[in-house]
Amino acid sequence: MTRGEAQLINEKITVPDELPRVSRLRLLKLLDEALSSYNATIINGRAGTGKTTLAADFARHTRRPVCWYKVDAADGDLPVFFEYLVGSLKLQRPLINKSGLTHLAETVSSGRAPLLAEALVFQLSETKDEPLLIVLEDLHLIYDADWLEPFFQRLLPLLPAEVHLLITCRSLPPAPLWRLRSKQMLRVLDETELAFTFEEAVELFKTHGLADEHARAGIRRTRGRAATIAGFAATPGCAGRAVADSLLAMKPSQLKTMIPVQDCQT
Repeated sequence: MTRGEAQLINEKITVPDELPRVSRLRLLKLLDEALSSYNATIINGRAGTGKTTLAADFARHTRRPVCWYKVDAADGDLPVFFEYLVGSLKLQRPLINKSGLTHLAETVSSGRAPLLAEALVFQLSETKDEPLLIVLEDLHLIYDADWLEPFFQRLLPLLPAEVHLLITCRSLPPAPLWRLRSKQMLRVLDETELAFTFEEAVELFKTHGLADEHARAGIRRTRGRAATIAGFAATPGCAGRAVADSLLAMKPSQLKTMIPVQDCQT
């Protein structure tokens, strides 16, 4: 075991095992469609918008082997980042020359990061196997690394057709990478798409024994933000109070339209 291998934290290269309360088929379908249409997908949104939960759920639903890497702020050092990335890849592509790639990362300067991207693509092509999904969680934590933009700008266009990169982040990537969106290389799911629809909220609230009107109140109160609406549904009495508050806030004319005709008959 090399020095680098001994320092790897397994949790960083393991798919999170927490299951969502409901799988959001609408979003899973969008991600599945992106596999065959784009080189990479970005799930972009602030904390609590459901990025990691969605990515992990997709990792469990896709029929591809998955290489997961949770990026931390300390991984802005190129050799560290590459050690983890290649370590994750080797779990699904055992024939990848990990020692050769990590040695290259330790000797090449940040300014020559595109060479690392080319070397990695070569290894992925040489060890071609089943279609592969690579997930980079929280890439925004190392946006300030000087090698990041040239590395990914070279990597994304060269990725083999059977390899797809999925990135979660809290802010948009550097502009040169963002421009790949216009070249049909990059699919972006933003907060608008990540928000719960009413139908998804109904499905979520049903798991708590709550009705459609509770889901509707939840959407109004949380605007569909994943973590917020999940907490709203899970908090005892919260949805009921929200429905009651909504009724109390209604004008008499509005309440009258909600009363069934047969109830108005004497």
